[in-house]
Amino acid sequence: MARPPDPERRGRTLAQVADYVLEHGLEGVSLRPLAAALGTSTRMLLYDFGSKEALLDEALAEIRHRLAERLAELQSDRGDAATLEAVWEWVSADERVPFMRLFFETYVAALNQPERGRPMVADWLGFLQTRWQPQGLDPATATLFVAVIRGLLLDRLTAPDPERTDEALRRFAELLDA
Repeated sequence: MARPPDPERRGRTLAQVADYVLEHGLEGVSLRPLAAALGTSTRMLLYDFGSKEALLDEALAEIRHRLAERLAELQSDRGDAATLEAVWEWVSADERVPFMRLFFETYVAALNQPERGRPMVADWLGFLQTRWQPQGLDPATATLFVAVIRGLLLDRLTAPDPERTDEALRRFAELLDA
């Protein structure tokens, strides 16, 4: 008789897989090295999640959930410019680099695998539209905020000049106030 699934073990494994993906990214994830890093077997990963794709999709959902919990702490009704600056300060912090790298990896993956990358992008837009002001941001303003932050984050992650990107964000915020 087969052993029944252990939801607690599955949850712990999912948390570990999410940590692994944040540290290593999605590119080239293979079940054997992943299982070895987690101290389990590929057979157990497949038993718990069914397939590598399902495992990675659930890990991405877990990471999005973690990010959403942290973003929820940033609620503000201080106006567009102050909101933008607060989001920038939060997302550009060194401890968020793993989340941001994974964001860009899934964003690029969405070009070929829309189902994998679109949820993370949609989460950002949804957050900005519903959380920042009681009346919410209109879709075009939320899209503009995300586009500016996304572009500056990409620069920050790939060019060693954080002061330049911080100043660019401040200038954009000034334009919003004008």
